[in-house]
Amino acid sequence: MPRIAGLIREDVSTVLERDPAAKSRLEVFLCYSGLHAVWFYRINHWLWDRGFLLLARWLSQVARFLTGIEIHPGATIGRRLFIDHGLGVVIGETAIVGDDVTLYQGVTLGGTGKEHGKRHPTIEDNVVIGGGAKVLGNITVGRNSRIGAGSVVLRNVPEHSTVVGVPGHIIFRNGERVVITDPKQINDPLSEALAAVATEVSRLRERVQRLEGSEAAAEPLSASLQRIMEDIDYQI
Repeated sequence: MPRIAGLIREDVSTVLERDPAAKSRLEVFLCYSGLHAVWFYRINHWLWDRGFLLLARWLSQVARFLTGIEIHPGATIGRRLFIDHGLGVVIGETAIVGDDVTLYQGVTLGGTGKEHGKRHPTIEDNVVIGGGAKVLGNITVGRNSRIGAGSVVLRNVPEHSTVVGVPGHIIFRNGERVVITDPKQINDPLSEALAAVATEVSRLRERVQRLEGSEAAAEPLSASLQRIMEDIDYQI
């Protein structure tokens, strides 16, 4: 019981430190749904670890109904998590969240498919994730990093980095600006897939020409197809 009371005091103090809108401990205790969601999670996680899986899941749905925040009881969450304006926050079953992490509204720590095992992200200590950001898959966001609002992060993020965009790319690392002069440094899965198709088409054309024994120059691509190929090459 003393440990629980200590954790509650620590959580309330965390909100007062990080949110300038918080006016008093009583206000934080009564009005901050992100705090209530974390407290629900701790109870549900305790039940989950002791094999009461259905009860833990059901109570997590009750917490979701009351707070608008869904935290799977199987997730692993450290101390002093602050969920600010937390409506729509989702934390998946195998997610790991370190200490002193801040999540804003609409953040998703989710998976990318139906695979089993570790399928949700690991968020290390002192990370801030902006509103609406999606961090997906079994990736790691290094400590002291910042994820911009609305970003979609699909790859590992080094420590002390700032990530923005869709897909997410690093713009600051260790306090220094990362200047992207080559568009290929912005990894876009769709563009990568299109580039692979374009490369394969080009390889097949060359092979067909060799098999036909043609010594004449290859017929040029149509103007529209050439523009598409050049645009794909530029984007990735």
